[in-house]
Order: sequence, then C-alpha cells, then structure tokens
Amino acid sequence: MDIHNWQPLTVKEVNLLFQSMPIVWGIAGGWALDLHIGRQIREHKDIDVIVFRQDQQKVYSYLSQEWILYKVYKGTLEIWKGEPLEQVNDIWVKKDEQSAWSFQLMFVDQVDENWIYRRHPMILRKASDIFLTTTEHIRYLRPEIQLLYKGGSSVIREKDNLDWQTMLPYLTVEEKEWLVSGLKGQFPEGHRWIE
Repeated sequence: MDIHNWQPLTVKEVNLLFQSMPIVWGIAGGWALDLHIGRQIREHKDIDVIVFRQDQQKVYSYLSQEWILYKVYKGTLEIWKGEPLEQVNDIWVKKDEQSAWSFQLMFVDQVDENWIYRRHPMILRKASDIFLTTTEHIRYLRPEIQLLYKGGSSVIREKDNLDWQTMLPYLTVEEKEWLVSGLKGQFPEGHRWIE
C-alpha cells in the first residue's frame, strides 16, 4: 500500500462531505492555519479533520457507506471495521483499494466539558472553544492549539517551523500566551520556539 499516494480533497470538498454529519468537527493541520489568515501559506500534501473520539461511531457509520477507513497504529495500516478505538488517533480515508488517500481523521479526547491535550493531560480547554469558523462557515482548529500539536511533536519538521514563524504575527497576545504556557507545560526544560 502506497502511503505517499495522496490526492487530498479540497477544504470545500471536506466541508461538503462533513457538513451534514451530526457531530462537531473541524479542519486541522496546515490548512487550519491557512483558514485562520485567509490565504494559503504553503503547499499541503494532505488534509486533516479533527473529530472528538466520542463521535467515532457516528463518523464510521456515515463515512463507511462510501469510503474505506484505515486505522493507523504503531506504523501499521489496517482496515477499520467500526470497533471502538481507544488507542488509535489517526484514520486514513480513501474511496477504494486502488485510489489515493483523500483525507485523514484525527481523534481528540474530551473529558466532561473539556478537550484534553493527550501529550500532557493537564493542558485542556473548553471543548466548545477549540474551533473557530471562517466567514464561509468552515470550522477549523484554533491556531494556538494547532501550533501546540506541531511544536509538541517528538519530531518538529521544517514545515512546522515555517508555520510557527508565519503565524506569529497573526496570533493575539492571549493566543501567544496560551501557546507558550502549553509548551512550557509539556517542556519544562525549555522549547526552541519560546527561547
């Protein structure tokens, strides 16, 4: 299976696919940052959609009628048959066995009313407050949360550094403070983005 064969849906196509789904979802990754500033910063090889783990069965029921869903876990890809996923965070989606990958689902966790950052569960936020919406009514992950995912990764890629530098002028004081607090929480020994 070619993991590099991506022909991602556009943001508008994802919005069209998900808008009638009875769940809260949003665009994530680099596209979320683009949506925040209203223009495309760089090329994207894929497109990510965030959903709450508690809605996974609704997502599966809706998508599995026309798409094949693969769970990604510890470097392997296996067809997801709808079983509850507690440890799996990523789902790759394609139309059929021969087609390219179309989009990636990313499960995030919620405890009570709060979204929980799984890499450091003391970092949390009201679940109702993790998304913003464009004037075209497309929901996307807040930039400071998206940057925390990028900066909190075990491998910070060149594109993550580029996204960080590009987004800095667009973040409010509150967004920057929240991000710095999150990075300090996860990396008490220091992080190069806040030095």
